[in-house]
Amino acid sequence: MSAPVEEELQPKKRISTKLRIVLVLVVLFLAMGGLLVYFALDEFRTSRLQAQFFAGLGRELTFQVESGPSQAIRFPQEGGPYDLRFGYADMPTYLGRLEARDFDIESQARQSQRMTMLFDEGLFMPYHEKDQAGLTVLDRANRTIYQTRYPQRLYPNLEAVPRLLTDSLLYIENHTLLDPSEPRRNPAVEWSRFGKALSDEAIHLVKPGYRPPGGSTLATQIEKYRHSPEGRTGSPLEKLRQMLSASVRAYLNGEDTTAARQQLVVDYLNTVPLAARAGFGEIAGVGDGLWAWYGRDFDEANRLLSDDPTAPLAERALVYKEALSLLISQRSPSYFLGGDIETLEALTDSYLRLMSKAGVITPELRDAALDQSLKQQKERVRLPSPPPIERKGANAVRTQLASLLGVRRMYDLDRLDLTVKSTLDLPLQQAVTAELIKLRDPDYAQSVGLVGKDLLAEGNPTGVTYSFTLLERTPNGNRVRVQADNFDQPFDINEGVKLDLGSTAKLRTLINYLQIIAQLHDQYMDLDRQALNKVEVVPQDPIRRWAVDYLAKTPDHSLSAMLAASLERKYSANPGESFFTGGGLHSFVNFDRNDNSRILTVREATRRSVNLVYIRLMRDIVHYYLYQDPGTRAALLGDTSDPRRQQYLETFADREGRVFLAGFYRKYHGKSFPEAEAALVDSIHATPKRLAVIFRSIEPDADQVQMAKFIATYLPRAGLDEEELGKMYDEYSVDRFNLADRGYLAGVHPLELWLLNYLRVHPAATYSEVMEASTAQRQEVYHWLFKTRNKYKQDKRIKQLLEIEAFKKVHQTWKALGYPFESLVPSYATALGASADRPSALADLMGVIVNDGVRLPTLRIDSLHFAAGTPYDTRLGRGDAKPVRVLPPEIPQLVRQVLSEVVEQGTARRVAGAFTAPSGKHLMVGGKTGTGDNRFKTFARGGAVTSERVVSRSGAFVFYIGDRYFGTLLAYVAGPKAANYKFTSALPVQILKVLAPTLKQQLDLQGLPTVTPPPAAPVQPPQE
Repeated sequence: MSAPVEEELQPKKRISTKLRIVLVLVVLFLAMGGLLVYFALDEFRTSRLQAQFFAGLGRELTFQVESGPSQAIRFPQEGGPYDLRFGYADMPTYLGRLEARDFDIESQARQSQRMTMLFDEGLFMPYHEKDQAGLTVLDRANRTIYQTRYPQRLYPNLEAVPRLLTDSLLYIENHTLLDPSEPRRNPAVEWSRFGKALSDEAIHLVKPGYRPPGGSTLATQIEKYRHSPEGRTGSPLEKLRQMLSASVRAYLNGEDTTAARQQLVVDYLNTVPLAARAGFGEIAGVGDGLWAWYGRDFDEANRLLSDDPTAPLAERALVYKEALSLLISQRSPSYFLGGDIETLEALTDSYLRLMSKAGVITPELRDAALDQSLKQQKERVRLPSPPPIERKGANAVRTQLASLLGVRRMYDLDRLDLTVKSTLDLPLQQAVTAELIKLRDPDYAQSVGLVGKDLLAEGNPTGVTYSFTLLERTPNGNRVRVQADNFDQPFDINEGVKLDLGSTAKLRTLINYLQIIAQLHDQYMDLDRQALNKVEVVPQDPIRRWAVDYLAKTPDHSLSAMLAASLERKYSANPGESFFTGGGLHSFVNFDRNDNSRILTVREATRRSVNLVYIRLMRDIVHYYLYQDPGTRAALLGDTSDPRRQQYLETFADREGRVFLAGFYRKYHGKSFPEAEAALVDSIHATPKRLAVIFRSIEPDADQVQMAKFIATYLPRAGLDEEELGKMYDEYSVDRFNLADRGYLAGVHPLELWLLNYLRVHPAATYSEVMEASTAQRQEVYHWLFKTRNKYKQDKRIKQLLEIEAFKKVHQTWKALGYPFESLVPSYATALGASADRPSALADLMGVIVNDGVRLPTLRIDSLHFAAGTPYDTRLGRGDAKPVRVLPPEIPQLVRQVLSEVVEQGTARRVAGAFTAPSGKHLMVGGKTGTGDNRFKTFARGGAVTSERVVSRSGAFVFYIGDRYFGTLLAYVAGPKAANYKFTSALPVQILKVLAPTLKQQLDLQGLPTVTPPPAAPVQPPQE
């Protein structure tokens, strides 16, 4: 009994205060941890806090478009595929180029401070992005004349997407994306996949070769393939950037992301990259993918995917399998779609089984799809393209646009998010194009007067190409209203072809002549008669002589009077004279033999387009420049002691030697040495002596036996004995004769001998190497020319070089008025079109004439609107024009009068009266005709033609209508078939008459100047 009593009497042990504190802290820690876990799980499930934060941030992410340029706009800098394709990344470059070319920023987006801050911190620009964009070209009244859209086939919303396609996408990529239970869910993060991605990244750090499957949601995938460099995730930091950018974008419309998540499905299906294919380019989106890879019509595919009960199961299953393969292929589209289709099919089949097991598709659809084989249907794909003829005007705008922006490929240009307002008039463009196409119909051509003498009496109308350009002069530029042709290829004849346009060159020559008169007027107008009578003028400069005499004898020293008087200067039209020009002796003919015996004024010769008058006028122009400084160049031809003669002769030797060597290089380039040797011998009359000289020149180190073999090869019956061979071998050694003498003895050009020897030693020599190596030889072969006893021959060659220099000055004058090429043929024939021209350049010249000597820019684009509806939105318009005066106004005023006489009385009389004012009077219409008959001829030494090949035939008319409209009309046939045609410039003149009703109906002709028609002539002047 005592023990229990003792136990009760012992005091109980107490818990220490320190332990109690620890226990309390543990309980609190566990409670807090539980709360944190609870809130974390709740956040993972609901995204409540993220929604509040990002939605609040989204309310500050705004932009608005305001007038003038923005001072703080940001553009993508790293250039993700989306930003490059739509042109956003290159906008700073584009805007800089445009502003340097007289465009001004009229309005631009102002990005909010928060938007620019996030962008500067590394996020992608946060805004609702476009799935589709492309180039749009509008006409002057905002009518669409050209439009491209990429991708082409889109789903407008989730309701338009077949449910089967949506379910399949979510199964493959993002299971819970459209879960309606949590409306604030962040679509950028799926925590289970994110956790796996982190663990995979940890494994990768330990095991670098480990390549885990992607853990991205649709939202981050879209950010990646749109904005990350090259559309790839290059680092964990880039992945974080994608997730944050996607999160910000998801909450732009508030905390509820239901609509944003639905849009992600649509965006992904519309824009997922699906590799590139030859002939198609970059392919994006399921719609374009089905079309480009499988030849599927988009609407038909959607009908089958939408559980159409009338569709055969096998057909529906195949379309589904094709669409599913595209969703799967996005992981490596170039590999799967551009490689072995069997690999993609095997992977697609495995997904079919998995998706059936998961209940996404029915077993029936699975089995039907497994029975089908994927097969890319290239032959079922048809690339839609408007007929090139209908797009000529738009293509001209696109070409200029590409030049303005510095975009090299039309492929890239067409994908820019850009709307361009052009200067074209769509209804007029269409009407003119339709009329030009009809002209190829022989019956229609007959009905409108195109068949007849100087027209299409010979040749089929279907073979003629017509090009028409019309511009309107406006205060700040010449605006192209029509650029049309009936050429059914993309090539632009108006600007892309170099044509011998014949007598249109007379217009440039006439203006050049009048410019010289104006220069002489400025030089001598202030001198009195006594001073003028003392002016020394060389006999070879008749224009200067006339100017001095005119001012000395005429009280009226005004420029207008002097210019008008200069058109009354007379020239013979006699074709009997030969002209040394262009390095040779040439003769020319008139189109109308009746002109051969006439003496005509410059005005009459222009009206009638008389060739020989203009040949002589060009000679006077060349002599004006040749003797412009009579104390220098004239002295060269008279003073044999002038040291500059040697310089000119050396220049001539070098230049002519280059010409000959270029021909010889073409002759032998690509041939083996035996072939070249045979070609040389074939070009001469072979004799033993000539063959010996040739052999010793081209193979100087070979022995006598080899020479004997050479001679026997080409003259097997020469019958030379050893003594004769030995004598020739010694006599024609290269040490005994210089290069020029050896060429003379061999009967070939000495440089040809030198070249064959050089190519024997250097068989792979390039043209540049040949020219560099032959510097001394080019001088050596003309050593004879440097001897003073050859003064006549020296003068002849010096004059040839002086003529070239004079033509350089002519070219400078023409170039200032828009001549399109970098040189002229140094021949009087340039006055007849030998130096070629372009219709667009002639239109530019006519613009100067219409605008009283002021050159205005030719405009095809009035405004540009980049990135409409985005934070990069920028609109540019034409700034003030920078007109350049290139002629005194008196010259174009006089030229317009002369050109109106060409229409009323001369070679363009067919179109007289075709344009009338409401009063019934003729509108003032003028122009210049030109005919080109381009032939490649080969001549014998005596000048006889040994062969002739027709290259092309053309007829041109450059014209103006009133004081506002002007342009060109061209008829053109290329190739050997041109030999079947005999039309002249009468043909384009007649076509303008045919187009006149269409033009009068659509152009504003009110207030244009009129002329009084001359009395009817009994005989119509000839067409050139």
